[in-house]
Amino acid sequence: MQLTLRSMRLALTLCACATPPTTLAADNQPFSHSDCQTLNSRPITVDVSQAFSHGTQLREVFSQQKLTVKHGKVTLTPTTNAHGLFLLERDQSPAKSAAPFNWRNATVYFALTDRFANGDTSNDHSYGRQPDGDDEIGTFHGGDLAGLTSKLDYLQQLGVNALWISAPYEQIHGWVGGGDKGDFRHYGYHGYYALDYTRLDANMGTPEDLHTLIKQAHARGIRVLFDIVMNHPGYATLADMQRLNFGGLRKGMQRYLPDNWRQWQPQSHENLHAYHNLIDYDHPDWANWWGQDWVRAGIADYDNPPSAVIDPIKGSLAFLPDFKTEASKAVALPAFLRNKADTGATTLANHTVRDYLVTWLSQWVRDYGVDGFRADTVKHVEPDAWLALRQAADKARTEWSQANPSDPMAGSDFWMVGEVFGHGPDESHYQDNGFDALINFAFQQDIAGPASQCLRKAEQGYRDYASRLAKNPTHNFMSYASSHDTSLFVTTTSQDLKRQQGLAAALLLTPGTVQIYYGDETARPAGPSGSDPQQGTRSDMNWAQLNQPTHAALLKHWQTLGQFRMRHPAVGAGQHSQLATQPYAFMRQLDDDVVVVVQAR
Repeated sequence: MQLTLRSMRLALTLCACATPPTTLAADNQPFSHSDCQTLNSRPITVDVSQAFSHGTQLREVFSQQKLTVKHGKVTLTPTTNAHGLFLLERDQSPAKSAAPFNWRNATVYFALTDRFANGDTSNDHSYGRQPDGDDEIGTFHGGDLAGLTSKLDYLQQLGVNALWISAPYEQIHGWVGGGDKGDFRHYGYHGYYALDYTRLDANMGTPEDLHTLIKQAHARGIRVLFDIVMNHPGYATLADMQRLNFGGLRKGMQRYLPDNWRQWQPQSHENLHAYHNLIDYDHPDWANWWGQDWVRAGIADYDNPPSAVIDPIKGSLAFLPDFKTEASKAVALPAFLRNKADTGATTLANHTVRDYLVTWLSQWVRDYGVDGFRADTVKHVEPDAWLALRQAADKARTEWSQANPSDPMAGSDFWMVGEVFGHGPDESHYQDNGFDALINFAFQQDIAGPASQCLRKAEQGYRDYASRLAKNPTHNFMSYASSHDTSLFVTTTSQDLKRQQGLAAALLLTPGTVQIYYGDETARPAGPSGSDPQQGTRSDMNWAQLNQPTHAALLKHWQTLGQFRMRHPAVGAGQHSQLATQPYAFMRQLDDDVVVVVQAR
């Protein structure tokens, strides 16, 4: 069956990312509690002679206890609420402990902007978007760039040094039917349904808001990454068809629409997918949308996309129109953008589809100092397109640095991490085509669950990850435990806050870049999902729960580990050596930066 926009009427699901979602459980393997020792309060003695010489003054981070290495050993007493964990570092002043930034040791915080913090309520209903008055599964909730800026101190206290935000450029104004049952209105709140790559979405804020966010983040040592998409734009919606004058209705269907098309309601026997029955997908006015030279969509005179399983590059994902990024033909600006009064897009001579997208996306780097991209659906775009984007972004980054020499991040390199769904920590040809790292899906599946019970269950993974990094100085990967496209770790452990505390160590002590999904540190619960389980992973940030002692203590634990990781490049970028099995202990070393981690359980 051809995957076309016409067949959206029969779609089983409409997902927010363009990759078919797969739920990865944190505990995908049987786990025996007997593999972990029972925690007790008795002092323990650990041989640290491989890490520190006799007489070295150490500090244990959780208790702030001062220790002296005697004949290669230290004696430790477990502290309350530390999960049996000890973090040992040299006892030195903060000034001496300041460390240069290293992407292998970076802690990236992924905030789905619309669901994180609302800093400006005046932009909550831009373009006529409205709440649905029900579970608000797929509507805009009000989070914005100003909200992110208001939480930068919070992120700094968590040890975050890179902030990944959802794509802030303009999204489709209307909605499509969400889930296999069409049981909720699905807007582009997540940033994956692009309408105009040259303008900020008004729900996100103003250009001044973006300038402020990046300036204030840089002042705190936090880099800002944009989520970006080159595989597809967003769906056509009734609201955009009416406002931007593209597409057409079936004969006589006008009478079933209100004056404002976005306000259409299904009949009692219909669901929200039924609006497709009003649309004539063979109407000649679909030429006024992206046009056949730009996308494959299977409507009117557009090319039919093949199955993405058969052709990952030219196939359609989740029935989204597929950009012809491989085409060598120069194209004109799409008709709807030529007629859009507030666009920054102009016709560019001799530009292909890829050229336009590269120009539009790299301009954000040149204008605002964006520090990097998290690229969506990487395996569904040809590698040389990503390389072209990276080269343009590097050039834009240099120009921004020259124009902003006093910015703390001026002169620092651009960074690009890619989502190749299901990829692990291994090396890949994508890293020869513009990417510094790929997202590591294996951590969530193989390590996060067991290691949240006790760190000894991570030893094999830690050793493997550190070995991969040591073998190739240009290799890196970004590990995570929760995701907007898979699952929340907290839901796989039945809201067990001890396991969420254990996750802090399992994740933040992992070699290579790590990614916190907003609310991992606060046990953010899943929200309503309707007939699309991934929607529940995008609930509102649970700020109010931080007033509860249990959640406040959980956050403090994450902050302590996050700050420890930030102080020590050795944690993410150093050599890994196991020191003992009972209690479990390991060291990490990068040049003269050495740390020891012990867990008495």
